[in-house]
Amino acid sequence: MRKLVSSGSPLEEPIGFSRACRVANMISVSGTAPIKNGETTCIGDVYGQTKYCLDLSIQAIEEAGGRPTDIIRTRIMLTDISRWEEAAKAHGELFSQIKPACTFVEVSRFITPDWLVETEVDCVLEQV
Repeated sequence: MRKLVSSGSPLEEPIGFSRACRVANMISVSGTAPIKNGETTCIGDVYGQTKYCLDLSIQAIEEAGGRPTDIIRTRIMLTDISRWEEAAKAHGELFSQIKPACTFVEVSRFITPDWLVETEVDCVLEQV
């Protein structure tokens, strides 16, 4: 079984990716940027961008048949690691009870300079 989930991002088709891909009891969510209706959202706001990206990821997981409690790993990529606490606040609000494995890393840049954060999420469903 392979289920693909689209978020409607204008980048999905030309790049050739899905927001999320489920195979059996695993769901992987692609790198999720702060894109809303084809535009960067929450410009300059690491917290807002992180929350938006993680919320979008959770929506994709649910569409693929998963739940937030199935999340086992998150990755938070930032262009300025000194702002990690802003991203961590958004992450903590969503995952303080679930406590997935989590990594914060600094990257040199993203496709669009206004993106301050991009996230990835992986799940293993308890029941198939």
